Amino acid sequence: MTEPPKPAPGETGRVPSGDCPFCAIVAGRAPARIVRRWPDSLAIVPLSAVTAGHTLVIPKTHVADIGVDPLVAADTMRRAAELAAEFGACNIITSRGELATQSIFHLHLHVLPRRHEDGLLLPWSPGVLGARRVAAREPERQVPAETAAFRPPFMG
Repeated sequence: MTEPPKPAPGETGRVPSGDCPFCAIVAGRAPARIVRRWPDSLAIVPLSAVTAGHTLVIPKTHVADIGVDPLVAADTMRRAAELAAEFGACNIITSRGELATQSIFHLHLHVLPRRHEDGLLLPWSPGVLGARRVAAREPERQVPAETAAFRPPFMG
């Protein structure tokens, strides 16, 4: 099995100094309102829920973010998808790195049930920059040949 890719220094994969708050919850050293337990993950109520039913899904294994260990990330997403199936309309959101607003460097997925007029505004909306403006400012990332078959249609 190959090693997961190493993150660029200062961008992702950072483990916070001191004790990881989610590891402390998993170990039973910190309080949390646990709403679901699986062998590999926990679902907890966040301290600052933004919608009714807002839930965090965290792996029991410390992984800094979604890009560090794809297998742990996939297992955690599977658990989030199980919750999403119960909620109906919802967003599943995660961040990777400080530039993407990650503040706790232990993989966590927000499952956000949505309702009409719930007041939650996402930090982006389609068309704000427009595909042409983004394409003009950012060079296209090179995709290795072995993954080119998985290129989504919107990438051209």
